[in-house]
Amino acid sequence: MAKVTFTCSNCGASHSKWAGQCDSCMEWNTLVDQGPLSAGPGKTLGGKRGRTITLTDLATVEEPPARTMAGVAELDRVLGGGLVKASAILVGGDPGIGKSTLLLQAAARFARNRLKVIYISGEEATAQVRMRAQRLDLSESPVILAAETNLRDILTTLDAEKPDLVIIDSIQTMWADHIDAAPGSVSQVRSSAHELTGYAKRKGVAVIMVGHVTKDGQIAGPRVVEHMVDTVLYFEGERNHQFRLLRAVKNRFGPADEIGVFEMTGKGLVEVKNPSALFLSERGKRTPGSAVFAGIEGTRPVLCEFQALVAPSPHGQARRSVVGWDGQRLAMILAVLEARCGIPFTGLDVYLNVAGGMRVTEPAADLAVAAALISAREDTALPSDAVIFGEISLSGALRPVSQAENRLKEAQKLGFCQALAPAAKKLEEIAGITLRPMDDLVQFVEDLFGSR
Repeated sequence: MAKVTFTCSNCGASHSKWAGQCDSCMEWNTLVDQGPLSAGPGKTLGGKRGRTITLTDLATVEEPPARTMAGVAELDRVLGGGLVKASAILVGGDPGIGKSTLLLQAAARFARNRLKVIYISGEEATAQVRMRAQRLDLSESPVILAAETNLRDILTTLDAEKPDLVIIDSIQTMWADHIDAAPGSVSQVRSSAHELTGYAKRKGVAVIMVGHVTKDGQIAGPRVVEHMVDTVLYFEGERNHQFRLLRAVKNRFGPADEIGVFEMTGKGLVEVKNPSALFLSERGKRTPGSAVFAGIEGTRPVLCEFQALVAPSPHGQARRSVVGWDGQRLAMILAVLEARCGIPFTGLDVYLNVAGGMRVTEPAADLAVAAALISAREDTALPSDAVIFGEISLSGALRPVSQAENRLKEAQKLGFCQALAPAAKKLEEIAGITLRPMDDLVQFVEDLFGSR
């Protein structure tokens, strides 16, 4: 069991036991029980009995956790409605994507909402953080800065300061002196994340940790780090595009797979309130190989454009290149088109791209991908006022997708007049948009491109 220490509230001296007078400053009645920095067990629990924990039933009603709004709708949406007290949040992203910029802006927002915020940087000096704050016009925000990597010193300082929100940038630079390994190693990252998460739960402080990602796009270090925290966010985007996506892949206090869209400007990140219009902003005249997909990201409908290019292969083996979608699912769609519709892609190079750097993961995009592929192969443009969504089975049947009404409403807002989707009994037409239901992939191909 961790040893309890007593600290003098006047001079900060530590004592192994309580006494009426501090031996360092000679003040009376100033020794207080601070508790250990870590509440974790030792190597073995031994034979000593613990306390009896409180048990409840499923019918017990508890108040929902209190939240603090940042005032940035996109950030609050991804967090599930605001920052939750005593929560541990892990933010990952590619180097230079804008993680520090986002968190510094978020820290300034929360500090203006009367939270005591401490920003600890393990990669930059405080002068560099101040320069970024000046560029972002955040110099007047009441954010407390520090540059430190020693975890013991950080936890001791946090115990004394008692903040409401702590930002650690980054978890890979932290090191615990009781671990015989270099900073950034598996053991150091795991131990640091455990200590910071435990501190957040014991003290009721929200902790945001920045995590670097590997070449595969995963947060560096053991996957157990993601299991320790309450929320895992990924900051995504292409450097040659001006916008960034903040995606929740895990959230114990809100919906997962929620996204927030930001635009990178000279004054930092600005929220994008209508991402569908942004993803379709570069869409011009009718072009073969282009199809608009009405998707759902978390609880929000988002429209994006699939672009396909089909060309004769100059090599013996045809290429299949995919950006923003699953390559294995593209192979499945090509096989279904050839087997069920008689549309071969043998000897043809196929390139598929989601415009704007968006990444789509839901199977509802199958029908839009098939439409873009056939349109590119036949050199025939699809209707410019149509959105497409639906899942394709191996038999060629089209399966209905969830939240179809929300997809149609978003398409109607952006001026689309018709929707091609699987036939569903419960699907109702939205005013201003014509629904063209399809039973299977063969009917879909014949309706759009004529009899094969």
